[in-house]
Amino acid sequence: MLRSFCLQLMSLIWILLAHHQLAQGDDCSERCNLAHGCCDQDGKCRCDPGWEGEYCEECVRMPGCLHGTCHQPWQCICHSGWAGKFCDKDVHICEHQSPCQNGAQCIYDRDGEYSCLCPEGFHGKDCEMKTGPCEKAGSPCKNGGQCQDENGFASNFTCRCLAGFVGALCEHDVDDCLMRPCANGATCHDGINRFSCQCQVGFEGRFCTININDCASQPCKNGAKCYDRINDYDCLCPDRFTGKTCEIPVPEPTWSPPYHPANHENGGVVKSTTSEMPGVTQPEPIRIMVTGRRVANHSEKEPGGGLLKISVKEVVTQRDSGLSEAQLVTVLVFGVLTAVLVLITVLLMLRNWQRGRQRSNWCQSPSQAARKLQDQECQVGMLNTILIEPRKTTEL
Repeated sequence: MLRSFCLQLMSLIWILLAHHQLAQGDDCSERCNLAHGCCDQDGKCRCDPGWEGEYCEECVRMPGCLHGTCHQPWQCICHSGWAGKFCDKDVHICEHQSPCQNGAQCIYDRDGEYSCLCPEGFHGKDCEMKTGPCEKAGSPCKNGGQCQDENGFASNFTCRCLAGFVGALCEHDVDDCLMRPCANGATCHDGINRFSCQCQVGFEGRFCTININDCASQPCKNGAKCYDRINDYDCLCPDRFTGKTCEIPVPEPTWSPPYHPANHENGGVVKSTTSEMPGVTQPEPIRIMVTGRRVANHSEKEPGGGLLKISVKEVVTQRDSGLSEAQLVTVLVFGVLTAVLVLITVLLMLRNWQRGRQRSNWCQSPSQAARKLQDQECQVGMLNTILIEPRKTTEL
């Protein structure tokens, strides 16, 4: 029984919900302007572009329309007393606003436009400017300068010049190259409120301050290091390469001493020789003192003649980097000063030693004439010894 009642109640709820949905759908279709919109599944009216309102019954006016309405989307139909594309012009502007000044007469043209009939001595759209020095001179300022005379009430006019021009009438072009903006020897070309720099070879940039990197193309070869210069470069070549770009290999030098029997007997002198190569600087020959004797019983076994047993004694000539003249003078001056200081020190030590010796002899064997004075000095020395010893004992 209870189950049957619950099923009947649920069926009634479903019927009421379905009827409500059908009623909403019928209400949307009856009220919504279907020419300007449509009903969605929720029963709401969705408007087409250019229409608005709950049931899409209002058109959208042109953006910016102030005093107007529309019959179709994007229209601006002006209300009475207004004109213009956006209905922002007051047709009765002469009566409502009185824009003309200094007793000028306002004349309405159309579409909200007006003109002012200025009295003698005044000009401007609203006759607000007096015919002053600028008007009488007939635009005297040159090169786009603006004439100013306080709306005609000033006694004289002044010209407000554009950038790049100076003078009472803006007639002079400012030389923008006076400050020498171009660097590194570049040529400055003056323009109207501007300048341009023609750079020297090897530089670039607006002010020619950028040194072009000549190492950017990596001209150095064979692992050489490139150093940029002004419109040039230097290559630090590794060993066994030379040339501007280190492209030339340097052959290894060869040593081939000639065989001279006379030079190998009784301490002869042997000179080293190197093969002559084009483009290679020959080093200075090294003279070596050698001693030798012919080795017996070897000329018959080896096809090279007699062999030598050579021992190197000394290198006779070699390059040595000595001190410069200024360095030699400095060393000499310091040496003389040191010698003088040592001599003065020795003399002072000898003098003090001699005085001490004389004083000791004087206290031991004084003469009759100086006995009294000697006794006093000796007593003073003893007194000092007596006064000093207790202090040492106390300190201990």
